[in-house]
Amino acid sequence: MSTTHDYLIIGSGAGGAAAAYRLGTAGARVLVLEKGDPLPKDGSTLDPDLVIRQGAFLSREPWLDRNDQTFYPEEHFNRGGKTKWYGAALLRFDHAELTADPGHDCLPWPFGYEVLEPYYREAEALLRVRQFQVESDFARIAAGLARRDPAWRPRTLGVGLAEGILNTPEEARHFDGFASLRGLKSDAETCLLDRAGPTVEVRTGSPAASLIPDPGDPRRVRGVVCADGSQHRAETVLLGAGVLHSPRLLHGYLDDTRLGDSLPCAAQVGRYYKCHALTALLAFGHRPVRDVLCKTALLLHDSLPHSSVQTLGGNLAEEIVLAQAPRLARAATAPVARRAYGFFLQTEDGSHPDNRVLRGPGGTPRLDHDWARLPQAWGEHRRLVRTLSAQLLKLGYLPVVKPIPLAGTAHACGTLVAGVDPSRSVVDAEGRVHGMDNLFVVDGSILPRSSRVNPALTIFAWALRVADRLAATRAVRPAERVAA
Repeated sequence: MSTTHDYLIIGSGAGGAAAAYRLGTAGARVLVLEKGDPLPKDGSTLDPDLVIRQGAFLSREPWLDRNDQTFYPEEHFNRGGKTKWYGAALLRFDHAELTADPGHDCLPWPFGYEVLEPYYREAEALLRVRQFQVESDFARIAAGLARRDPAWRPRTLGVGLAEGILNTPEEARHFDGFASLRGLKSDAETCLLDRAGPTVEVRTGSPAASLIPDPGDPRRVRGVVCADGSQHRAETVLLGAGVLHSPRLLHGYLDDTRLGDSLPCAAQVGRYYKCHALTALLAFGHRPVRDVLCKTALLLHDSLPHSSVQTLGGNLAEEIVLAQAPRLARAATAPVARRAYGFFLQTEDGSHPDNRVLRGPGGTPRLDHDWARLPQAWGEHRRLVRTLSAQLLKLGYLPVVKPIPLAGTAHACGTLVAGVDPSRSVVDAEGRVHGMDNLFVVDGSILPRSSRVNPALTIFAWALRVADRLAATRAVRPAERVAA
């Protein structure tokens, strides 16, 4: 079979879409394979009952935890990936969060902040990142916390939301955890794939099953076999399937080609899984919540340097409360639900090699993760939850906390970490798998650190850089020749 594309990208989420955009605008012939289908345009992605209560758009792929108990990761397979659903918070890592932090078990990046900075700027422009005025309810809570504890510091929050979203109440109050119907939330599909140009083809409903080796040299990947048996070939292959799925494809390739014994990074594939220590906190007050967006700023605490407190956007807190109530009791629950202000507490977890993605019995994937391996992160997160809960209580709010379980994969990172040393990392500073000729990784699996904020913007920036350097080091065919 002859090569039909310059680049083949597996996955259409943040990393895959950013790489496709950069390569497509350079005139390269790009095929993007997406496991899921496009989302419906009938308004169902804004329906709280379908999205929250029924989980209608979540994957039902079974996994095993470290104790061989079945669970279902909250993954989304659709055009644009998770970016269609999650809450639009797009923040840069701090300078220090690209360096090693041995006291918190954090690995270093293979380069410093200055290397990533221009791609942060480009990603912010492409994703229409802006700031909104802090709303009154959050301002009152933040001021009250600061009066009792001066270590609290608010920080403005960059979000990927259209300036006019407040003119569309249905979307303004349903963007965090929901997929926009009108393109008012920035995501990989509307901001990147739809603007990638005519040389980029996206095939949905095409789950990648395995990678095809070059017959003469297995260190060179020739393409992909999909679940339906179809094959697609390209000069260069980019993994963007996500933190849980890209390492599984690479695991399979190493087993099929027996490269596991000779590739220097083989033992690191799947290791260093990170997901943030996460807790949802609902603060019930005396007055109904009047804020609309809610997600306008975050809170940092000087004694908790690896942690941040964000708000749940729109009326997600209200919808969560209503979703927990029996259907017949929702009307009676509504007054209480309208008094809930939602917070998302997160602490950067370190990197432990035994927190990893593996193959379980019968080929069922396994996620072996244990917070006991990261006592520094878990200890700081517990202090964060206790501190905020106690201080909100003194402000007159009743806090209700719920730790996010292993199934919560919104902030998953690691499993194919980037680094200089092949014995401790999987990809190099250019995104190439150590020891491979033409296999690159553009999703969040490369992140050596997860930082104290959402990792999405950093994934976009990383993928733009990888694709930018690929485009600069080869002569691509002009777009007008593709049809020939």
